[in-house]
Amino acid sequence: MGFLARGYLRLNAIEPDAILQRKAQMCLEWLMEHPSKGYSGYCWGNHFDYQTRGYYASAGTPTIVWSSLIGLTFVEAFECTGDRKYIDVARSTCDFVMNDLARIPGPVGFCFSYVPGTNVVVHNSNVLGAALLARVFQHTGESELKRAARSSIQFTASHQNADGSWFYGPGKDMHWVDSWHTAYVLDSFDLYARSTSDTSFASLCRNGWDFYRTKFFLSDGTPKYYYNKTWPIDIQCASQAIETLCRFRAWNPDSLELATKVALWTIANMQDPDGHFYYQRRRFWTNKTATLHWGQATTLSALATLIETYGKA
Repeated sequence: MGFLARGYLRLNAIEPDAILQRKAQMCLEWLMEHPSKGYSGYCWGNHFDYQTRGYYASAGTPTIVWSSLIGLTFVEAFECTGDRKYIDVARSTCDFVMNDLARIPGPVGFCFSYVPGTNVVVHNSNVLGAALLARVFQHTGESELKRAARSSIQFTASHQNADGSWFYGPGKDMHWVDSWHTAYVLDSFDLYARSTSDTSFASLCRNGWDFYRTKFFLSDGTPKYYYNKTWPIDIQCASQAIETLCRFRAWNPDSLELATKVALWTIANMQDPDGHFYYQRRRFWTNKTATLHWGQATTLSALATLIETYGKA
């Protein structure tokens, strides 16, 4: 619902339309009515039990990833509509990040845990939390949010590899480098810098951006899963790439062209005749499952971002 709302908000920004406005409002209201219960503020998680390499979570357990991404959408909704209830929701989500998640100290700064009650250290989730705190700080001026965001950013900044990349996490079982999690890190560094006017991490972000744009795409726009191998090609690799390439267009003029290549490749190779986007393409077969979040919502948001970006170019 967060990605759908973001897509509708951006489509409405291109050409205002009452139907799009109602759809965005419906998604945001649904999110306000369906948070995870029992935490310091608005937060969200999966509606099913699941097990990862690092932790087990029962249905309804909120994660910093979903909560931060949704919180960022509420900030955008406030900026688009001026309705203060949306920034109030985003501020409430900051309470979840600040109060309900462990802070794992590092040599520099600290890492927000992925879920409450654990010490799961993951770089993209950590800085997504920082991005939300920074974006809300931009509107409330609360110095505690900025300080926490900077400490979180410092932690992940200190773990950047020499080639500009980041592992998924510092643990030995998390030493892989993939496309959309790298993009989440880059987006978060950019959101932090824009929201706080802190340019301390600009060169570091530039190195990460150079790694991302040169390692994760084939010449025809195919979005690779890993920096060192192509398969499987995941719809999230495509949708997040489009958003991140649009975000950093000022750094490289050809990034908008590459975003367009990725979009056209995705439409040609991962969209079904009925309109839905496939989950994954593998070397010899395709998983055509129509997943709402993983495929349809993220791609709607990405394509809306691309069209909106062309309108600003």
